[in-house]
Amino acid sequence: MNKCWISLSILFLLISCGDRPEKAVVDAAEPTGTENRAYQWGEMALEATALDTERFTPRPTVTSRYLGLIFTAVFDAWSRYDASAIPVYLEEVARRPEGERTLSNKEIAISYAAYRTLNEYYYSDTTLFRQYMLELGLDPDERSLDPNTPAGIGNLAALAVIETRKIDGANQYGEVPGSNGEPYFDYTEYAPVNSADKNVDINRWQPKYFTDAEGTQFAPGCLTPFWQHVTPITLDSASQFRPGPPPMVGSEQLEREVREVIELQANLTDADKALVEFMRDGPKSVQQAGHWLKFAQDVSRRDAHTLDQDVKMYFLNQITAMDAFIASWDSKMYYDYARPYALVHDYFQDEVIRAWGGPGKGVIEMPGQQWRPYSPDVFLCPPFPSYTSGHSTVSGACGEALRLFTGDDYFGESVKLVPGVLTELDPKHYGDTVTLKFPTFTEAAEMAGKSRVMGGYHIEADNVAGLELGRDVARNAWEFYRKHLGAPKGS
Repeated sequence: MNKCWISLSILFLLISCGDRPEKAVVDAAEPTGTENRAYQWGEMALEATALDTERFTPRPTVTSRYLGLIFTAVFDAWSRYDASAIPVYLEEVARRPEGERTLSNKEIAISYAAYRTLNEYYYSDTTLFRQYMLELGLDPDERSLDPNTPAGIGNLAALAVIETRKIDGANQYGEVPGSNGEPYFDYTEYAPVNSADKNVDINRWQPKYFTDAEGTQFAPGCLTPFWQHVTPITLDSASQFRPGPPPMVGSEQLEREVREVIELQANLTDADKALVEFMRDGPKSVQQAGHWLKFAQDVSRRDAHTLDQDVKMYFLNQITAMDAFIASWDSKMYYDYARPYALVHDYFQDEVIRAWGGPGKGVIEMPGQQWRPYSPDVFLCPPFPSYTSGHSTVSGACGEALRLFTGDDYFGESVKLVPGVLTELDPKHYGDTVTLKFPTFTEAAEMAGKSRVMGGYHIEADNVAGLELGRDVARNAWEFYRKHLGAPKGS
């Protein structure tokens, strides 16, 4: 970190507390929807997330934390220009007088907060962010920590988030002893009981072989198996809403749900394939947290949001997603549960079944041990335990958060897709263009969760428990959010 960023303890001595209230300045014709500055920084965050995925492969836990912290810094900076909002990490910086609560000051403050946190977390794209600041007419080299200026407040908000979250369990800087400076090194020393070649406990997670672009097989290890130790923003603990156990081998429920996965995957319609691929999000993915940020931006355009409304919505949306991932990983690592990929192979070994045979093969007959999810070889199955489904948990959480924020479950969005584009290798195996409709936030979340069962990544128990867990997280996050808006208790 640049040395000119002095410690918080020193800069707090600079804070002015003697400002007299002045009459608020009202900005005429305030930009809305795509034209408001918060929306535009949301677009920049999504672009950075997509680029991060291309460089580092999908890592949904990591990117959910980045987005959660970026929009927390934006909220904290904005809060100093609001009449009642309370920052999460930006302590001891005074609320600005009414006369300074202008749109221009808010735009500057949130821009520096976004810029500094994007530079910290998506450090590979600093040139992109710098160019955007210049386009906005802002000096990217302005590192003032003056709490009486919007640039200073934005920089302070970013600094408070970055410094507070440096040692939060994510091991972003490889700071945990034994990590040797390697970011995101697994300090829990997790080791699966099963290897990719031998499954000794069918109830537990088994790594699976992927094939890279050069045709080489490899079995990726578990993604961030320590994520349940990351400090949540709104939860008391990662295990606060931990669900009960999944169905075990030998139960009627598990046998029924494994069979359901086979039948769903073998009978995918064009619309089903499009839904599986859309929720999987394919190459240039923004992961689940980013996907629901996109949905939030749909709401912003639909409802012509102002900067204030988007700052608040993105803050709620992304801290909910971040904590939902932490809660889901608590369940995943606590139960260390098997995925359908292994369960089908065990339950239907040497039994002939009908299933999708892989890119270009369509639905064919095969022995059960050759079954695979509806995915390309380069990313056959998420490399971590199954229960609860991360897609279901985050979708249940963010869908509920948007419902609470807007006060209405209506969503009304749709998307046109060509089925097979993200799975099949040859265009002749693509389906006809379909339109997916998302009438409500609740239905969008449930479609996301069910898509993971249809694609063969989860059984229904993973989905149902994930949706419930996510909604518990969201309702908790909603109370946290209202507290930080300064809402009176019981209102």
